Amino acid sequence: MAGSRLTRQDRRRIAAGLVEGLSYSEIAKRLERVTSTVTREVMRNGGPREYRADRAHHAAGQRARRSTPARPKRARTAAVADHGYGRDEAAVRACEQRLVELFAAIGLQQMTSRVLAFMCVTDSGSVTAAELAQHLAVSPASISKAVGLLEQQEMIRRERAAGQRNDRYIVGEDVLYQAVVGNFRHNTALAKTAYDCVSVLGPDTPAGARLEGLGQLLDHLSHYLLQWMELWPQVRSTREVVQPAVDS
Repeated sequence: MAGSRLTRQDRRRIAAGLVEGLSYSEIAKRLERVTSTVTREVMRNGGPREYRADRAHHAAGQRARRSTPARPKRARTAAVADHGYGRDEAAVRACEQRLVELFAAIGLQQMTSRVLAFMCVTDSGSVTAAELAQHLAVSPASISKAVGLLEQQEMIRRERAAGQRNDRYIVGEDVLYQAVVGNFRHNTALAKTAYDCVSVLGPDTPAGARLEGLGQLLDHLSHYLLQWMELWPQVRSTREVVQPAVDS
C-alpha cells in the first residue's frame, strides 16, 4: 500500500483519526503509510481542524487531471531554508501550526501567534517584515501590528545592521519563558479586576463572594508561579534545582 495514491476510504480513515484526536503517526500506522504522507495530506487540505475527506479526495482528483505543468515552486527565503537538515516541509508546517495554537491558547492574538510561531521554526530566528508577509500571505500592516505587540511584550527585538535598509526581527531563546510569564501577569491583572468588582458588589453578597474567591485563586497561583518562573534563567544556566522563597 505504501507508495500508492490515497483512496477515498483512506481519506475517510484519516478524517476519523483526526476526530479521535490521534497523532499523524498513529493515523499513518493504521493506514500502513509513512507519517509524512498523512501530514502532507492534512496540511494541504486545510489542516487538522478543516480537513474533510470527500473534499480532499475531489481536490486530489482535480490535481491529477490537470494537463498544464505546475507553476514553479516559490523559492523559500533565506529565513526558512533548512540549511541542509533535510526536514520534511509538511511536517515543519504542521509543527508551526501547533505552535500557533499553543501561543493562542496562552492569550496571544491569532496573527501575533502566527508571526511568533514562524520565527520560532526558523533556524536563524531572524526575519524581515517582508519575509513574514510573504510566508503568512498577509498585508504589511498586519505584520506591523503583530511585531509591535511582540516587541511590547519583549518576546522579540528589532535590529538593523549597518548598511542595511530593512529592520530584522529577532526572537530570543527565552521566547516561551516570556510568553508564559506574560500569561501569569495577565492572571494577576484579572485578579485585580476581580477584587475591584468585589468592592463595587459588596464582599457579603453572593456575587461579591464569588469574585473574591476567583481573585484569591488567581492571585495565589500567579504569585507562586511567577516566583518559580523568575528562577528559570538561573536553573537553566546552572542545571540545578533552585527553590523559591516561601512567604511566611
